[in-house]
Amino acid sequence: MGKNTKKEKPFNAAGLKPEEKLKFEIAAELGLADKVAQNGWRSLTAKESGRIGGLITKRKRELKKQVER
Repeated sequence: MGKNTKKEKPFNAAGLKPEEKLKFEIAAELGLADKVAQNGWRSLTAKESGRIGGLITKRKRELKKQVER
């Protein structure tokens, strides 16, 4: 019998929500865009995912400061 495996849809950078777009932009800056496009977000290591999350938080803080000025 086969395993219950969840098939991921092919990655589509054009149909991303704003938060997902920011996440993908940061992944691209870190050189991970090809890996994500080919294998999905699950292919990233914990270290890579953490780095992306940290940079997302940093960018959101910077944007918030700019809006408050």
